[in-house]
Amino acid sequence: MRRSHLLLAFFLTFATALAAVAQNPALDDARKEKTGDFFVSLSGNDSWSGKLSAPNADRTDGPFATLEKARDAVRSASAQAPKPYTVVVLEGRYELTRPFELGAGDSGAEGKRITWKAEPGKTVTLCAGKYLNEWKVVTDDAVLARLPEAARGKVIQVDLKAAGVEDFGSPKGGGLELFFDGNPMQISRYPNEGFLKITGVDVNEPVDVRGTKGDKVGNFQFDDERVLAWAAEKDPWVHGYWFWDWSEERHPIQEIVKETKTLKVKPPYHSYGYRKNQWFYGFNLLCEIDRPGEYYVDREAGILYFYPPAKVKKNSLAVSILDQVVRIKADRVTFQGFTLELSRGTALSMSGTNDLAVGLTVRNVGGGGISASGMEQTVFGCHLFNLGKSGISMTGGDRKTLEASFNLVSNCEVHDYARTQRVYAPGISLHGVGNTASHNKIYNAPHMGMGFGGNDNVIEFNEIFNVCYESNDAGAIYTGRNWTMRGNVLRWNELRDIQGFEKRGCVGIYLDDQFSSADIYENVFVNVTRAAMIGGGRDTKIENNLFINCSPCVHLDARGLGWQKAFTENWIKELEEKGTNCGINIMEPPYSTTYPELTKILTDHPGTPVGNVIRTNVCLNSSFSGTKTGQWQGGSIWANAAEFNTIENNMTEGDPLVEDWPNRNYTLKPESPALKMGFKQIPWQKIGLEDDPLRAK
Repeated sequence: MRRSHLLLAFFLTFATALAAVAQNPALDDARKEKTGDFFVSLSGNDSWSGKLSAPNADRTDGPFATLEKARDAVRSASAQAPKPYTVVVLEGRYELTRPFELGAGDSGAEGKRITWKAEPGKTVTLCAGKYLNEWKVVTDDAVLARLPEAARGKVIQVDLKAAGVEDFGSPKGGGLELFFDGNPMQISRYPNEGFLKITGVDVNEPVDVRGTKGDKVGNFQFDDERVLAWAAEKDPWVHGYWFWDWSEERHPIQEIVKETKTLKVKPPYHSYGYRKNQWFYGFNLLCEIDRPGEYYVDREAGILYFYPPAKVKKNSLAVSILDQVVRIKADRVTFQGFTLELSRGTALSMSGTNDLAVGLTVRNVGGGGISASGMEQTVFGCHLFNLGKSGISMTGGDRKTLEASFNLVSNCEVHDYARTQRVYAPGISLHGVGNTASHNKIYNAPHMGMGFGGNDNVIEFNEIFNVCYESNDAGAIYTGRNWTMRGNVLRWNELRDIQGFEKRGCVGIYLDDQFSSADIYENVFVNVTRAAMIGGGRDTKIENNLFINCSPCVHLDARGLGWQKAFTENWIKELEEKGTNCGINIMEPPYSTTYPELTKILTDHPGTPVGNVIRTNVCLNSSFSGTKTGQWQGGSIWANAAEFNTIENNMTEGDPLVEDWPNRNYTLKPESPALKMGFKQIPWQKIGLEDDPLRAK
């Protein structure tokens, strides 16, 4: 495989670094007692030395009280005597008044890492929000009149301004959220589950996309008369999939016309427009607090209204305040074992070289979980859930020089994310060159499980299930629209139970809009409506995969010759005039030497899916391709594919004799006819999380 020596070097580097963490004597000792250079404690004092884990007898010395003081102490000590330093933060919840930041001056020297570590075996929470302990039952007659009758006497209110909360943000996303007993609550909405349908759209600025018709202006009709009550609300909003099944947006309501049952949203309008039979719901509505767990913020009065699902106790209620919890803009820093919560934006951002986030729990945030960029960045053994947007975003490497980043996301569990940004907020994303995602578990999301873009990225041994449940024409693993992003490998992954909104269809691995050159091999697909898709691209290999209950197993189209021909023509023009595609010069090294097939793209049927290989795959209870003539073969393979691609030696009929696939045993029995045709056993036992003591539970 191309650049295999770089990948090998990366894994050796990472294995060495991880072994140093896992086998560090100080870490072993810390499991038995508190060891470190500096300590932070809720019972500490910033006037002390910070070198003791507990106050001394006469309380003249002991741990620090704040992370900032410990940071300053490490800076000073490092300037005088560079060496590895460890800061241990002792058990408890630390409510931050500003994000904790490590800058360039907080970097470890070469071979001398700076480690920030939660007390082993204890829960150490860095909190970007505020816990609310003053509340009362709603008694105001005007408010009670707006509440559904069943909720009256059960809804409580909190004076946010009196609690010191002045910035509420916007219902559009990224604003204040409420959490109760460690779980995100639902901003008041109707319907409580599911959606309302658009029954008609006013004609103002018509839209017609290849026969799919709608209108640019957000004026549309509805049937449910309950919507009429929203006209009396202070700040009503709607959230919908307005034109396409993979594009959603939140809008404030401008007007509700009772006579015609027309809802008008405030501009700017959704970029794709609006059309009949798409779906939406209303939210941020006091009148719709009708079941336990719903809340509403009167931003004008600064009052939070909440229908609690259980008895409210001390520290039951919390709201998000700060944009972030931790920012690391330093090199060679380890951040280990903490729980990060209640930020409105991304909880942890890391930018630098050779940083390690290990064993973290990231929960209950309004934005993403972890964003890492730079070189040799590692996110390992972390548990992320209840996120408003994406899980882990990893970016690094140089696409122009093809310098690899050696970044890694491994052994992480990411689930129940994309609560507010429903689409294009994947559990894990890789962008750049030479990033790897391995042994991760991703599930329970309305849209993508993973996304990637760039070159020489590796996605392997990941378990992905129950994603794309609220969208269609979407991919559990998705990328698209670039001829120059090559050398990517997707192997030894398990994708299951991915069927789209209302089970109308989604894709397992989706190479969209002429994305080219990926190696997809030895993966397992179970209950995926369209398992592997080549959307008009080139030079992709789909080999030795196991498809179970997938229809179709493989899709190959020629959109670059059809509805996407305009894109093809623009790319050809750019290549002819500049020698570039999407800003990358493909006619000169390193692209011309690394990917020589790219240099022929203008002379080798541009826009045509050329050079794809679909070989030695096994299908069980699945359709692959038929033998019908015409534009499509069996509805999944472009009719002229045989002229330009290799499709051979695939088992599309009969029983391959899988041991016990309903219980996720994907071994083929020794007498399997698939083995006789050359199919290799897939190492499914290694897929998913590894049993490692550093992984956050």
